[in-house]
Amino acid sequence: MASEKVETVVAGNYVEMEKEEETKSSSTKSKFSTLFWHGGSVYDAWFSCASNQAHFLSIHFAGVYVAQVLLTLPYSFSQLGMVSGIIFQLFYGLMGSWTAYLISVLYVEYRTRKEREKVDFRNHVIQWFEVLDGLLGKHWRNIGLFFNCTFLLFGSVIQLIACASNIYYINDNLDKRTWTYVFGACCATTVFIPSFHNYRVWSFFGLIMTTYTAWYLTIASLIHGQVEGVQHSGPAKMVLYFTGATNILYTFGGHAVTVEIMHAMWKPQKFKLVYLIATIYVLTLTLPSASAVYWAFGDMLLNRSNALALLPRTRFRDTAVVLMLIHQFITFGFACTPLYFVWEKFIGVHETKSLFKRAIARLPVVIPIWFLAIIFPFFGPINSTVGSLLVSFTVYIIPAMAHMITFASASARENAVERPPKFVGGWVGSYSVNVFVVAWVFILGFGFGGWASMVNFVRQIDTFGLFTKCYQCPKHKA
Repeated sequence: MASEKVETVVAGNYVEMEKEEETKSSSTKSKFSTLFWHGGSVYDAWFSCASNQAHFLSIHFAGVYVAQVLLTLPYSFSQLGMVSGIIFQLFYGLMGSWTAYLISVLYVEYRTRKEREKVDFRNHVIQWFEVLDGLLGKHWRNIGLFFNCTFLLFGSVIQLIACASNIYYINDNLDKRTWTYVFGACCATTVFIPSFHNYRVWSFFGLIMTTYTAWYLTIASLIHGQVEGVQHSGPAKMVLYFTGATNILYTFGGHAVTVEIMHAMWKPQKFKLVYLIATIYVLTLTLPSASAVYWAFGDMLLNRSNALALLPRTRFRDTAVVLMLIHQFITFGFACTPLYFVWEKFIGVHETKSLFKRAIARLPVVIPIWFLAIIFPFFGPINSTVGSLLVSFTVYIIPAMAHMITFASASARENAVERPPKFVGGWVGSYSVNVFVVAWVFILGFGFGGWASMVNFVRQIDTFGLFTKCYQCPKHKA
């Protein structure tokens, strides 16, 4: 009974919004819009989380969101070795789910407090830095805003780099830098997508695309078999080991947009379970694909951060590339939409009802992303660098510390909208887990991972230079 009461309070305006949806659903046009465009259900959130995580997997794991993570994960396995690669995926998947849970708890706490004060969020999208501001003050808001926006900025950059890297394996008549120009223009069209409500059909198809690519990598690698003289020497160097581990840390850091996705749900308190299920599903994609590709090609992956580069060209591979391109477009939208919201609020157009005005106002956000993708086209190494320096704080350290400080007082714990589950040991267990997360990620993720990633990143600059036309292309093409 108590849980039902809390759910009603937390749902707040969402209850009214559900009623409005029922009223609108009478017309055919409204039904069509609801089906393809205006989502907010638990299923939409699951599609968004799984699709976003998977793309982060393709981006973080495989190098490019499944074109990114899916595509760079085998590269990480070559740095870590098979056993460490599997363990780190499971470990960081669990840790990522825990911090996503913390963010969801803080969001619900913030929203409930505000709605008790009669604040109406119907024309306002709540963001992570606003949650920090409402619960902990402006200094935490500024820290959260810096790390979150910088991470999402480079997350969008990685998507553009991934697009250019992937399309090159279908059409190498243009170099990767030129393809970056082309896809920068294509991705700029995401300014016309209002919010996460409107990613319903995109999230659904994005998940299908990621699933296809993951199983293509798995099956194609097993059919191909091991290359002659294959070697599996990882982990061979400490720099490579921590670089690979940080890339996986980045893979499960896709919940930087947790608050925005929760806000797009009719019942945001159900998000934490949705995210856990999404993470488990993503693991069914990344573990088989990364293991199979590494088994087949071994140390060759150390010089090919994109797994697609090593598989022979077939219609199945071309299909995977095309699907990944579309998926990266979707992922670009996921990463950029929160940045659009921040910019809209900064210039004062966030609550305007004109979609065209908001779209025009958003365009300046795309320009620096485009420019950075051209400067740093390092498709695998940039993921690890972003993971160690930005993801470590954005989605691991800050949420864990914010949760501990928010509920530090006895009165805050007593009046908490949602208390820690009993299976983790209540408040004592929750604080213990949070301290472990902060210490582990700061020392190994930010410390050793930051050192290793920066060494590797600088090495790429020394080898290929800034503004390189064709990163890791055959010499006659570069």
